[in-house]
Formats: sequence, structure tokens, C-alpha cells
Amino acid sequence: MKFDPNSLKFNDAGLLPVIAQDVDSHEVLMLAWMNAEAVSRTLKTGQVTYWSRSRAEFWVKGATSGHTQELVQMQIDCDRDCILVSVRQTGPACHTGARTCFFTDLTGRTEVTS
Repeated sequence: MKFDPNSLKFNDAGLLPVIAQDVDSHEVLMLAWMNAEAVSRTLKTGQVTYWSRSRAEFWVKGATSGHTQELVQMQIDCDRDCILVSVRQTGPACHTGARTCFFTDLTGRTEVTS
């Protein structure tokens, strides 16, 4: 069956969350947003393309920083309202320069940054 990005369940802003995970380490790198066109562009080019909510434009990960995400696999969840992309990450994934955006631990009810 041919996939139609419009078959996904987007929020009222026309977006859905996308979790980026390193294909080798399985480390969760970041969460961002895609609309139907970003999904199509990602599948077509193999370069992960998000929708920047703050800039209101498409954002090809690494286009300016060189910290690219090469798509290895794209999966949708059972409700069709979230995407998991397995990627080959070049450089840090986080805009702060960290490998992952998830570097603050709250487990002990205090913030601990690694």
C-alpha cells in the first residue's frame, strides 16, 4: 500500500511530534515537529526535514550547522500521530552543542545536567 502523509493525524496546527533516535546507539537525540510536506521531503531526500515552529519554515537538520540527520528508517505509532525516525547523526543533535537534547535528569526531583 502506498503511503500518503496526509493519512497521519496532525494536531490543530497541522503538525505532529517526531522523535529522532540514533540508529546505532538507540539514544534518543531530540524531539521536533513535522507537517505532511516535511514528512514527504524527508522520505524523498533521505535528509530529515522538520517544520520550525519558531521560524515558520522548513528546517533540514544540519543545513547550516553541518550536524545532519540521514534517515535510516521512519516509523509511525499505532495512533498515527507520532513519528520515530532512526537516523545517522553527524555531530551533535542539540542546538546547545550537546549530543542529545535530553541531558537533564529529574529523577531525584532535582535538575542534574550531565
